[in-house]
Amino acid sequence: MHALRKNRPLRRVVLAGAATVSGLVMLLSLKPHTPPRIAADPAPAPSGGSSSSGAAGGTRAVTGETVRTRWGPVQVRVTLVDGRIADVTALARPSGNSRDREISGYAIPRLRGEALTAQSADIDTVSGATYTSDGYRRSLQSALDTAGRRTSSGR
Repeated sequence: MHALRKNRPLRRVVLAGAATVSGLVMLLSLKPHTPPRIAADPAPAPSGGSSSSGAAGGTRAVTGETVRTRWGPVQVRVTLVDGRIADVTALARPSGNSRDREISGYAIPRLRGEALTAQSADIDTVSGATYTSDGYRRSLQSALDTAGRRTSSGR
């Protein structure tokens, strides 16, 4: 018989126990993959929106592209009144788990306020919600591009 097996059985038990505990901790810390859920607006308008009296005048709602982010999809609909941004509604936001919903819950209203103030997609990133902010900005810019309102977004 080998000398280590005879003289140090407790060492093997401790190492085996530590390896088992480490493996369990790593296994339990994995985030399960779930398909992204889209949080829909209760009354979505058609994606083309409605336009009255030309491109610059009247009210028009335009839906931006769905931007896939690390934590889930982001999509916005912008309402333009006489060529100015009157409202921005989030049609899709990351909501795969409670933390995603919490982050979206505080980031989306701030991003909306930034867009209404800036009147463009050139808005600041919300701290702690970098991916959501980037998706929001890109979806907003695509909606403005579709509506014919080009803005310079250097982000």
